[in-house]
Amino acid sequence: MTRRILLASSALLLTATVSHAQAQTLSFEQAAYVSCREAQAMQPEARKQLAVFLAEHSARHRGVILPDDNRGGQLAMLVRGGCTLSPDAYLFTVIDRAIQAETNKLAKR
Repeated sequence: MTRRILLASSALLLTATVSHAQAQTLSFEQAAYVSCREAQAMQPEARKQLAVFLAEHSARHRGVILPDDNRGGQLAMLVRGGCTLSPDAYLFTVIDRAIQAETNKLAKR
């Protein structure tokens, strides 16, 4: 029994380490297919970097600027809620839909 637990925790640690290394070198094509569940398994700093990378891409596409104020926190809460409701959704899709929903409140490029 303890051997199973040890193997499972080793597998989780390996997955988190690989995910952390990948977040630093992902292209957009790779990053777009990271699910919310996979992102949650990443180290917090790597997850933030990935989310900001995807949010900046979406904001450029939507013609808006990501805010540094309270509205940015509201976007983050929308993303968090979307990932909670649908953990198998792609993180980029959740981020893009949150930005799309808030487009009228964001500054234009």
